[in-house]
Amino acid sequence: MLLAVCLLSEGQKLYLHWSHKIVIAVSLIFSGVATAVLSDLWSKEWKTLLLSFQITAPYLHVGGVLLMTSLAWPLALHFFRMRSRVRRGLIMGVYVTLLCALYVVPLGLYSPCIKEEGSLGPPPDLIGHRGAPMLAPENTLMSFEKAVEVGSDGLETDVTISWDGVPFLMHDHNLQRTTNIHEVFPNHTNTIAAMFTWTELESLNAGAWFLSQDPFGTVGSLGAEDRQLAGSQSICSLLDFLQLAAQRDKLVIFDLYRPPRGHPYRDAWIQRTLEVIHNESSIHSSQVLWLPSHLRSLVQEFDPDLQQTSSSQLPLEELQSNSIIRLNLHYSSMSAELISEYAAVNISTNLYVISQPWLFSLAWCSGAQSVTTNAPQLLRPIRSPLFLMTPAQYNLMWILTDLLSFIVIFIILFFHWWRERGLACSDSKILMENGTYRQMKTEMSDIWSVSSGNSQPERMPSLATVTEH
Repeated sequence: MLLAVCLLSEGQKLYLHWSHKIVIAVSLIFSGVATAVLSDLWSKEWKTLLLSFQITAPYLHVGGVLLMTSLAWPLALHFFRMRSRVRRGLIMGVYVTLLCALYVVPLGLYSPCIKEEGSLGPPPDLIGHRGAPMLAPENTLMSFEKAVEVGSDGLETDVTISWDGVPFLMHDHNLQRTTNIHEVFPNHTNTIAAMFTWTELESLNAGAWFLSQDPFGTVGSLGAEDRQLAGSQSICSLLDFLQLAAQRDKLVIFDLYRPPRGHPYRDAWIQRTLEVIHNESSIHSSQVLWLPSHLRSLVQEFDPDLQQTSSSQLPLEELQSNSIIRLNLHYSSMSAELISEYAAVNISTNLYVISQPWLFSLAWCSGAQSVTTNAPQLLRPIRSPLFLMTPAQYNLMWILTDLLSFIVIFIILFFHWWRERGLACSDSKILMENGTYRQMKTEMSDIWSVSSGNSQPERMPSLATVTEH
């Protein structure tokens, strides 16, 4: 397509076979359908792309100016060779309009990472998402120990309750993905995890899948001892999880799944979980970020020290009336203004799941108090947000970029104007020389013709005289 556009811009015709036309049409249709399907499948990724523009905005401006500057050369080359003034005015008008818009676009750009020196807050606390799932099987004791080792400030998990009332850690509603249930209980692979007894759950292996599937591509970086330990992990109970957090003085946050209908603890799931926290573990209530919204008022009355946490962006008045002191939100809803509003009424914000350094940097610049991450080992070493700069530094970069671009474009346009003018003069000189040559040639031919005509009669009498003699 690009080649066709270039050929058409040069005034050349496209001689396409019918098969070429079919291929182009099919390619365009396929591209359109693929774009629509990917847009639907990756709807959340589009939000991530928009967030990336916030942190890379200053550099996108520089890239756009460099692109327009590089287009000045081919544009000038064609501009000065065009004979139509209308086309010349149209092309140059569009180019100058886009260029000027790029020059002033920083006036409307916003990036949380453009901050005055000294205004950046502390880095967000790191909460290990199901532990450290890049270093060990998720939701296992090994995973949480690894998260603590690499410097996590808190631990996140998912809790459900077994048939006999033991809260345990499991994200999925069944056991197919993260255990060997197909080997131990092949007839119950689709059974809901909460329908098994704790004895049955303890008999399952919860680590071998991590080594075989390598979900993050990190198994190769593990040592032999860690691989052996990972392969022998079992399902972790809530009690063991809380005891680890209590010993290491870490915060905990968890989703609590209500058992299905017919389960013995269908209506006692909240009470049973609170019993483990208060009566069986040694963790302090202030270390627990209580996320379940069911019976929140009763839970708050029962234990005021629990840190009430909400996963909904409710009005400030409603959050305060429910004693919410922390929000647990998806990173796509990240907003420096919103986080600041919540912080003003002592409500902190946790964003999940953030595992990329640039996204962590954006959360840091936006003022988030904590983030849930799959990669605490990657984010902990970061000492300063990526792309951080002061307004003065950005203004300098903006002005220098625009100024250098303007100078380069001016030089390019002047060069092509001078070059085409020189070529035009050369062509005129050649035409003049060719005309003078033709004129001299014509005059010489005329002189030769006249000379030949005058000498012919003189020769004839001489020949006649010779003949008479």
